[in-house]
Amino acid sequence: MRRPGGAEPRPGRPALASDLGELRAALGPGPRTVVMTMGAIHQGHLDLVAAAARHRAQDGGQVVVTIFVNPLQFGPGEDFDAYPRTLQADLEALAPSGADLVYAPSAEDMYPDGPPRAVIDPGPLGRVFEGAIRPGHFAGVATVVCKLAARTGATRAVFGQKDAQQLAVVRQMVADLDLGWQVSAVPTRREADGLALSSRNRYLTASQRQAALARPRASAAGRHTAAQQAPASQERPAARRALGRGPEPAFPDYLELVDPATFDPVDDQWRGRAWLIGALKIGRTRLIDNAEVALGA
Repeated sequence: MRRPGGAEPRPGRPALASDLGELRAALGPGPRTVVMTMGAIHQGHLDLVAAAARHRAQDGGQVVVTIFVNPLQFGPGEDFDAYPRTLQADLEALAPSGADLVYAPSAEDMYPDGPPRAVIDPGPLGRVFEGAIRPGHFAGVATVVCKLAARTGATRAVFGQKDAQQLAVVRQMVADLDLGWQVSAVPTRREADGLALSSRNRYLTASQRQAALARPRASAAGRHTAAQQAPASQERPAARRALGRGPEPAFPDYLELVDPATFDPVDDQWRGRAWLIGALKIGRTRLIDNAEVALGA
């Protein structure tokens, strides 16, 4: 187990494990609440760590943050090579967060024999929307989540609601495979102007960032229409009209109202919670965002 840069830790600074051996040496007894990230830590990630620390206060044990840019969930032509890798800055950001341990393995440590031959099929939930546009993405997500949970001995994992379909895939996997650890969700952290925090926001130019605000406007339009008890068939066009306003084109891959559990599109008879899910491409950057709406009386 190493400390970043070989320096002595400041009080409360999490330990750093860079491979499986160091991880095993650093894991203590008791429950382990895990926050799985790809790094480029921002306040949204820190919200997850804060939620994990609250679970530790109740249950004891450790809070473990993983930092790993997982090649299995990137397809050809996606931004795997360009994805920000900022480990030292991430460790500084996590220093006051309450995390006990950071596990930041290499691809060789995670996949010592190369790409795994056995991967987890996420089922129908992983083949629609994000899964349809990015074939194999959720198989990569499910596989690495399962590996990280097994390596850290997770008893609970905390995920953000911004990646709503990923959250649903993980919950389904844990339930169907009787994995035995719990899944907690934390609301999306947003900028003051409503843009959901994302590691990919740093790719946006100033004008592209203004264009990206079309997505939270679409969510606001959907929630406003829902508050008037309008059916789903009225909310979809209201949200789509909001996408058309902005200084630069924002091309939607999808914008849909879905059942939070199955991600099946909902109809006008639907009552209760639904997700307004969407993905936009602005320039070379692709952003996803999701918002909860309440349909019907």
